[in-house]
Formats: sequence, C-alpha cells, structure tokens
Amino acid sequence: MVTFVLPTRAAFSAVESAAASASPASKAVARDVNPDEVSGFIAVDAQGRVTLYSGKVELGTGAVTAITQMAAEDLSVRFDRVTTIQGDTLLTPDQHPTYASLTVQDGGMQIRRAAATAREALIERAAHKLSVAAALLAVKDGVVSPKGGGAGFSYAQLVDGNPLTIKVDPSARFKDPSEYTIVGFPVARVDLPPKIFGQFSYVHDLKLPGMLHARMVHPAAAGATLLSFDDAPCRKITGYRRTIRKGNFLAVVAAGEWAAIRASKAIVARWSPWAGLPDDKQLAAYMRSAKQDRSEVLQSTGDSAAALAGQGHTLRASYDLPLNTHGSIGPSCAVAEFRGGKLTVWTPSQASHLLRKQLAVMLALPEERVRCIYMEGAGCYGRNGSDDCSSEAALIAMQLGAPVRLQWMRQDEHGWDPKGPPTLMDYRARVDDEGHIAAWEADMFLPERPMKRSGVTLLGAVLAALPREGPSSPGIYNPGLGVPYAFGDSKLTAHWLIDTPLPAAWIRAPGRMQNTFGNESFLDEIAAVAGIDPFDIRLGNLKDARGQEVLERLRRLSQWQPRGKRARDTGSVARGRGVTYVKYELVRTYVGVVADVAVDRATGHIQVERVFVVHDCGQIINPDGLRNQIEGNVVQTVSRTLVEQLTFDHSAVTSLDWGSYPILTFPGVPDVVIDLIDRPHEVPWGAGEPTTSTIPSAIANAVFDATGVRLRSVPFRPTVVLDALAALKATT
Repeated sequence: MVTFVLPTRAAFSAVESAAASASPASKAVARDVNPDEVSGFIAVDAQGRVTLYSGKVELGTGAVTAITQMAAEDLSVRFDRVTTIQGDTLLTPDQHPTYASLTVQDGGMQIRRAAATAREALIERAAHKLSVAAALLAVKDGVVSPKGGGAGFSYAQLVDGNPLTIKVDPSARFKDPSEYTIVGFPVARVDLPPKIFGQFSYVHDLKLPGMLHARMVHPAAAGATLLSFDDAPCRKITGYRRTIRKGNFLAVVAAGEWAAIRASKAIVARWSPWAGLPDDKQLAAYMRSAKQDRSEVLQSTGDSAAALAGQGHTLRASYDLPLNTHGSIGPSCAVAEFRGGKLTVWTPSQASHLLRKQLAVMLALPEERVRCIYMEGAGCYGRNGSDDCSSEAALIAMQLGAPVRLQWMRQDEHGWDPKGPPTLMDYRARVDDEGHIAAWEADMFLPERPMKRSGVTLLGAVLAALPREGPSSPGIYNPGLGVPYAFGDSKLTAHWLIDTPLPAAWIRAPGRMQNTFGNESFLDEIAAVAGIDPFDIRLGNLKDARGQEVLERLRRLSQWQPRGKRARDTGSVARGRGVTYVKYELVRTYVGVVADVAVDRATGHIQVERVFVVHDCGQIINPDGLRNQIEGNVVQTVSRTLVEQLTFDHSAVTSLDWGSYPILTFPGVPDVVIDLIDRPHEVPWGAGEPTTSTIPSAIANAVFDATGVRLRSVPFRPTVVLDALAALKATT
C-alpha cells in the first residue's frame, strides 16, 4: 500500500517565514562583529532576552545547543532566554570553520569568555547603581541583586538598549562547577523538534520572490574540456530560460525545478576525451610511486634504525585506506542573489566566513559586498560539496541578475564532492626476547594539501577558470600522527604527496583515523606474536595517567577476559573482540574502544555486534549531546570500515549512487555502550572526531581475535574477508 499526504499551508508557514526573514529585502543592519568585543557575540534586548552570535554553526551535531548552554550558564540566564544566530557573515564574528572537533573547545570557549566578561561587567554596573561592593551581589535569571535580599537590576535595565562594548577579558572568571545549573546537564537539542515535525527550514526549502532554478552539467570526465553545447532540445521544455557557459562551467536555468532537471538531461554537451586517473584497484602502488613534495620526521625517540638491527623478532606490515566520498544523504543546495552590486548566498557551508573571502576573490568583488548566510543543509563531517555548489550558484546569480536556487543531483554529489584521500602506511618493529618493543618505525604516504579544493579552491572557480584564493596553510594532517606510547626507539616519517587521484578534502578524523588504524593494528600484531594481552601491551607502554584510567575503565566496562595466544573460534560464525586506544592529536580527548564482532565464515560478512566506549573530553557540556556524538562516530565509521569504497575508471568517478556506493543500513548498526568521564574543572575538548579514529582498528583486531585473519586494507567487505580466510587456510 502506498499513501501520501498533501502538505497544508500551515505545514510550510515556518519555512516561508524563515525565507522571508532571510531575504535581502529585510535589510539586516550590519553590526560589530569584532571577536575581541563582547558585543561581537552577545546582545541583550529590552525584555532581557539574550541573542548569541556564533561563527560556529549547527551541522546536525547539537553543537549550537552546547554553545548556548555555555553562554547561558556563564551569563546566569535561563537557557530558554537565549537565541542563537549562526554563520551569517554580516552578523556574526569569524570564528573559523566548524571542523576538527573545535566547535565547543575553541568557539564555545570564546563565547564563554565573552559571557563571563559580560556578567562581571554587569555586576559592576549594578554595584555602582546600588552603591555596594560587587562581591555582595549575585546574579540569577539575568537579575543582579544583593546576596542578602532586596531589589536589584535586570540585565535589560543595566544594558538599557546599548551594545555591550566591552573588551573580552581573556582571564574572565568562569563560574565554579558547583554553581552549574545548565552546563553538565542533559539539555534537549533545540533544533530537533522542528526537524522531526517537518517545520524546520533547510536551505533546500528557501524561496525568494522571482527565484529561478538551476542544474549543473558537470564535465563527462574529471579533466575534460567543454568543446561545444547545443540547447535546442531545452527550448522545447516549458519554463526553460537559458544556458550559462563560462569555460568548462555549464548550467541550465528554468522557472521551475522539474524544468531545470529536464533541461540538464536534454542539453547536448560535447566534451574532450580525458583518461588521467590511475587504476582504482592499484591505489597502494599509486601512492608509493606518486610524486612527493617532501618527507618529514614527525616523531622520533632514540635510534630506531640501530634498535631494529638487534636480536629478537622483527615484524613488518602495511596498511591502506581508500578514497571515501562524504555521501551526504541530501545533495548540496544553495541559493544566491546578486542585486545592487551585492552578492548574497544562502549556504550550508561549515565555513561561511572563509567562503565569503573565496567568493570575493573568485568574482572580483570587494569582500564587504559579499554576504554568506548559513542555513542548514544535509549534514556532513569535513568539506563536502556545499561550498562548491554555493560557488556555482553565486556565478549563475551574477550572470542572471535574479535569485537562483541550485541543487545538485545525486551524481553531482557523489561524482564531484571532494574526496577523503587514500592513505598508505608501512610499519617495522622489533620485539626482544622478553617481549618488549625494542624498536618501532612507521612511514606514512598521504597528501599534504587536502585543502587543494577544500577551503582554498572552489569548483566553480576551477570550471570557469576564475581567480582563486591561493594556499593558506599546509593542511591539517600533521597534528597527532604519532603514537601515544612511550617507545624507547621510534620514528614516524610522513611522505607528503603533491596530489591525489581526485581533489581531496577533509572527512571525519582526517589522517588520525588512518594512522590510528595502522598504529593500533600493528600494536595488536606485536601483542599476538609476543603472547601479551592487548590491554597489557598498551598499559605497559603508556605513561599518561588519564590514558591509563580510560583503559582500566574500559577493561571493566567490557568485562574483558585476558588474551594471549588463545584458541580461535572454529564455529561457522566466529566471534572475537578487539581493543583500541587513542589520545587525539596526542594533546586532547582520550578514547578507548572495545568492539565485539561476529564473522560469518561462509559469506565473509562481518557484523559489529557491540562497541564499548570510554570517553574523556574533559569538562562535559551536554552529556546527552556527547553520547549522540559518540554514537554517530561509531555508526558512521563502521560504515566506512565495512562498506564504503569509491570506485572510478580512468576518466571519472563511477560510484555515482547508493547502489554503487552503499552505506551502512539499520541491521548493521551495533549496540553502543558508553562510559563518560566528566572532569568539570578541566577545559572541554572536542568529541566530533576522536571516537571515529578508533573504529577501524578495533574491528580489525576483533576479526583477528575471532579468526586469526589480519585485515590490513579498508574496507573489510565480504570478498576481502573470504580471500583472507582462504589465504590463511592455505598456509595452515
């Protein structure tokens, strides 16, 4: 039975209201967005309501709820009295992109300092009005009054309609955790109810008066040149308006979305042949032979080369991970309007301030004449196609002189979003006769500039051959690529590759997921050869007390039974357990994970049945939101580990839909058991990525525990498992 419901006018009222308020016709007034000023982040109105201006944005992670908690707590106002505006370059400070698990850790702490500064300044104002010492006053629900009782002043009275033009005090006194009523407590996410009940306004829902619709016609091959096009078939489509071509940039525009889709399929475009991509089944060989920019020793202790030459057992292993697409469930979408010499772009970009700079360069506009307004789109971790789609919408709007909505099709999203790049790792170690790790060496092959098209170069600029902002940093993979253990003689060398097969971008836990997979798998191999329990080998080489606590709590949580050289499960479905530990970037957020897996020997299918997580990210802002983040880390990375793999021929990406690029489905979702370590007197660290980095190695180690098979190439698809089982059987 198939049923459907026609939406009522009321169902869209929230969407249309949001669209109307977002239009340039509303003439939002620019405000002080100086991040050194309290007024850059906080405003108090005549009713005492607080408006928070955040450069960090909500990507579906609950981050804005957590930031609002932090501000409300240190302002001493009720949570429901705070409204947050996010990611509007006209209204919010530039707090850098929403990425790298830094939203709460950096952006939230910036706002928290502003809130604490404001609270102390308003107490001082009240003290002056009441002619008492500030120490005799207290704040509750936005009212400053004497601690002993009596009348006081509300924030609205103390601000009196004026901006809080106060310098943010970097040493502002935060409230003591014993006083908390909001931070550290579970608070329901503010964005979920309207999303659940279909009242939320995504960028896809935005409608502007006179808005046209566009679709891209992307090149037939990654490096193809547009030779010619014929839009005669498009002119037969009712509502078709025109085709826009600039270099290799080709788009069709129509009055309605369906007409734009039909025109994009009807247009006849002739592209030059191009076949410059390597064999997608030979990525490891490609990585070894690819041109390197340089090699860099990132971690070194003692003399690893000499130590490797000693007596004992020497181990060698190589690990590799493929390209991943971001696979946002909804395709990218953006709306743009060029009016009166000013460009406005409604975008789901996680870097609206950076995008503003890029668009200004690309379109030769003064930066102050470009406004990017954040509106949520399909969630992502890392840089998906949203910025590229936004750049294309902006270029179309400049040509039209009318508002335009551009939505990518599924083949655009899978084919043209920048990819998580492939990574290759070689390891060598020597275990002495007492079972100690006497030497450890690792070589990693990975791209130095995932920013080549993720934060520096926009696809619209590439296709149209327009100016683009030059490289601004060497990428973000360097921090924490080493091991968190105290090996006496060790060395990690990064071989930075100049390029990747396809344009690269950050994808959740970039670099850290890959190197933790190699580090923790290889350590597990050493433990097996030495006959040491996987927990014991980690604790024996770990000198960090917080890390030790994480592992000991994980051992208890998972009810781990000692391992060593144990008999394998010989059943048709073999079960095993694997452990992994990480100190993220070697400077923050500790995570320990145990994965329980079942391996079907007949089909090669791996079911991750349960994942135990012990998590220490310092002070916890919202324990419910933190659990959501950890569960999301687990589920998404189980998908990347067991299922996801990009395919391409020598010309273009071929995994252009969910059939050719599958993701984890509900039956594959494991149970997740979480133990949170709250340290309210410590700073809060990020949680959006660290657990991600532990999952591939935890699964690989569990499969080895179950079957004796060591999986070193992600993803662990059934054919890979069956081949490994057959190879093991042939050697035993």
